[in-house]
Amino acid sequence: MTEIIWDPKARDFLRKLPKDISKRIFKKVDIEIKNNVERYLKKLLNTEANKIRVGDYRLFADYYKNEDKLYIRSVRHRRNAYKFVI
Repeated sequence: MTEIIWDPKARDFLRKLPKDISKRIFKKVDIEIKNNVERYLKKLLNTEANKIRVGDYRLFADYYKNEDKLYIRSVRHRRNAYKFVI
């Protein structure tokens, strides 16, 4: 199973969301993504960044395959998500 590491900024963003939405994101990461990371990771065009889609939210993450660690850098709503990449 992949180790999930949350950036403090990503965690703070989730705390500001309504409880049901943040629980849905945490549940998706802990149950599904943790067990099969590569299925959910998508490369962003022209960058080294990866994204994971969870409903209307995008998680921007770095995946270290050799160490089997997923570092979630930020979480954003899809309408604003791509303004903050890199």
